[in-house]
Amino acid sequence: MPQATQNTSESWLARKQRERGRRALERQLEYQEKKAAALGSSQDELVRSNFLRCQVLRRRLEGIKTIGSDAKVLEVGSGAHGLIFGFGAKLGIGVDPLAVDYKRLFPSLQDQTITLAAIGEELPFATESFDVVLSDNVIDHATRPLAILDELVRVLKKGGLLYFTVNIHHPIYSLASHAHGAWNALGLKLELSAFADHTVHLTERRISDAFERLPVDIVERSSTIAETKAAYRHSKEKDADTLLKKLFYKNALFEAIAIKR
Repeated sequence: MPQATQNTSESWLARKQRERGRRALERQLEYQEKKAAALGSSQDELVRSNFLRCQVLRRRLEGIKTIGSDAKVLEVGSGAHGLIFGFGAKLGIGVDPLAVDYKRLFPSLQDQTITLAAIGEELPFATESFDVVLSDNVIDHATRPLAILDELVRVLKKGGLLYFTVNIHHPIYSLASHAHGAWNALGLKLELSAFADHTVHLTERRISDAFERLPVDIVERSSTIAETKAAYRHSKEKDADTLLKKLFYKNALFEAIAIKR
């Protein structure tokens, strides 16, 4: 009897986690639909700006290790206008749960490479399939964010390059995110945008610990915590949200470039 109760509890929690992940995706799609409507048919500037941004990153990565013309490049969470679309990879692919919708909304950009609708927690690729794997600030929208990090490394070839970023926050936001998920799971449908758009608010410690257990050597690692704190301290805004962020920083960026062992 105790075992059955435990399994039921786990099943309920897993179901509620999936529901939260689906809701985060729904909100992301709603946001991108509005963005596409505002752009209308004039998406050329988006294509150009995305290309320039991606080429800056590519040159940076090539300063660490040569990326050959035949390199297989994967972006997990390629989104509406991810890195893969301007990376210039002949053998590139973008993976995103909303890939079909984004191809409809942003055809000029999405047609730059192949995309596949799939979840990052269960990538449909063999182990060690790619020379370069990219993931740019997306895993905290997913049902099992750290499982995606495992998959990024699994599909990367030994000696391959991983580029990874995610937003990190003061630990208080992690607690608030858990509370937000709990009250919605229990039936109190009160959505706060900051927590409904993401399934988790990661701390620097949690993401650092996740990297520690992976077979990668970090070549470059940084965070913008200091800069983010300074920006909030110097803000002249007096609203409650800004005052809270002056005490507890939010939306700093963690970035890592690693090579698989």
